[in-house]
Amino acid sequence: MAFLSLNSLPLQPPSQPRKLTETSSFSPLSNGLKPIVVYGNPPTFVSAPGHRIIAVGDLHGDLSKARCALEMAGVLSTDGRDLWTGEETVLIQLGDILDRGRDEIAILSLLRSLDIQAKAKGGAVFQVNGNHETMNVEGDFRYVDSGAFDECLDFLEYLNDCEHDWEEAFISWVGVSERLKGQKMSQNHWGPWNLVKRPQGVIARSTLLRPGGPLARELARHAVVLKVDDWVFCHGGLLPHHVAYGIERMNREVSNWMRSGDGSPQIPFKATRGYDSVVWNRLYSRDISDLDGHQINQANSSYS
Repeated sequence: MAFLSLNSLPLQPPSQPRKLTETSSFSPLSNGLKPIVVYGNPPTFVSAPGHRIIAVGDLHGDLSKARCALEMAGVLSTDGRDLWTGEETVLIQLGDILDRGRDEIAILSLLRSLDIQAKAKGGAVFQVNGNHETMNVEGDFRYVDSGAFDECLDFLEYLNDCEHDWEEAFISWVGVSERLKGQKMSQNHWGPWNLVKRPQGVIARSTLLRPGGPLARELARHAVVLKVDDWVFCHGGLLPHHVAYGIERMNREVSNWMRSGDGSPQIPFKATRGYDSVVWNRLYSRDISDLDGHQINQANSSYS
């Protein structure tokens, strides 16, 4: 489950920002808001004063529920056209898009399309990677739905049809995948655990998500910790030793690991492994009576 962490520790952006807007100066938008400014690659610090901020948690491959949540948040059209209606809103998706559902790539595709549309309106869409994203890049497929293996196989075939134009294939996939699903239902296509197709789906998923794979590189665009104005967003929880290590450093190390295809660098332990790593930490969601003295001190020091 995803958690929103507000942390008062000094998290300062670097000196060189990049603007999401195409304006050449830090000038007000038509409604008086300043343009959104992003620091870091992947994004780590975001300045968006006055902008409405919406956070959406685990979507786990459920496209219809994802659309419902975004419609309720007022950032997605209700006419089925997948249009951004949030104007200057900043939307943050808190990770765990992967696993448990069958439309994972479609949700990622939808969010990327909405980000492009949002930027044109003065808004933005950000994602942070959760534990299920890092698990899949590690090759841990324990929680993958059978339909998600099918989606990976279908998407690889579509990517080939697009002559491996990643941008074209990825952004259009949310619409293409729904048409394919309709065709399969009418043709009584594969059963849910077809013993012939499933190994091919596993291979397709590994091809897409292994470090250096095209979908892993897409996930590498996103942070594990994102600070927007005075709010800190991550999947799990941020502890003082994470901040001392450096959140931009962690984001960069996770991104480099996901992009690398040669087995190097090593998996960033502090961000992605262990009970107190950023994406696995559950300290803030547990009852204080279940915590030992060290854990209570950790929680208290986060707010001091």
